[in-house]
Amino acid sequence: MNTPLQEYLAQVKQQVEAMLDTLVPGENEPPVELHRAVRHSLFAGGKRLRPALVIAAAEACGGDRRLAMPVACALEMVHTSSEMHDDLPCLDDADTRRGKPACHRLFGEAVALLAGDWLMTVPFQIVAQCGLRGDLSTEATLGIIGEIGLALGSAGMIAGQVVDLLQEGQPADDQIVDYLYAHKTGALITASVRCGGLVAGGTAQQMEALTEYGQALGRAFQIADDLLDVTATEEELGKPVGSDARHLKATYVALHGLEAARAEARRLAEGAQAALRPWCPHFPLIPLAEYAVTRTY
Repeated sequence: MNTPLQEYLAQVKQQVEAMLDTLVPGENEPPVELHRAVRHSLFAGGKRLRPALVIAAAEACGGDRRLAMPVACALEMVHTSSEMHDDLPCLDDADTRRGKPACHRLFGEAVALLAGDWLMTVPFQIVAQCGLRGDLSTEATLGIIGEIGLALGSAGMIAGQVVDLLQEGQPADDQIVDYLYAHKTGALITASVRCGGLVAGGTAQQMEALTEYGQALGRAFQIADDLLDVTATEEELGKPVGSDARHLKATYVALHGLEAARAEARRLAEGAQAALRPWCPHFPLIPLAEYAVTRTY
């Protein structure tokens, strides 16, 4: 029997994927190769954690799921774009993603790169249209656009990707690893919960708590990913394992070992939960933090 959280995530995933299907041109619409590449990666499966965080945060602040859904889809598009680019030979050089061929293995590097670019730019259009329709206030629309841009740039995910690439094989310490986690993974997770709060018009206190939650959750989630890269099988993850060690990546596991990494992930998850307890309903953000560090894929 599924837990309430599993049922919630399954429902959100179904709703998000139904809306994504309406937001992305069909695979036979020109340019055909672009749209097929986008759909191959966007609908390859996945947890849909970031859109779930957008929706859960909006609901926690008293918001409407219907209004949060396009923003949730926008964050998932950005996340998928980052995965497509990560898989390219010039970065992680991965052949598979979620048990399926990486986008560039089917469509070539150039198309995969451009399809990732499409998925990173269209989200801004989606959010802007929400504002133009009046579904979101001007303040919320601009705030969400700003959050996504900040999470992507040199204060966010792309900065983390650059440092991650340049750090391969180099001496690392806790400061470097924390920078990588905060930027490469944490920035987009934090943006997801903050965007949900902005959809709902969250108070300053709520936004501050969501930020603290997202930052701790992002770090915990990345440590869990690092652990799975060591302990899981390729069949379980649907992608190559052991890549961190092969590429001499800077990770918490590499610095401190498996048990210390598990303990740190749990500590961060508890910190994320503690940030919300003074005001947030127990479900689903609180158990989502636990799920982030206990998942098996």
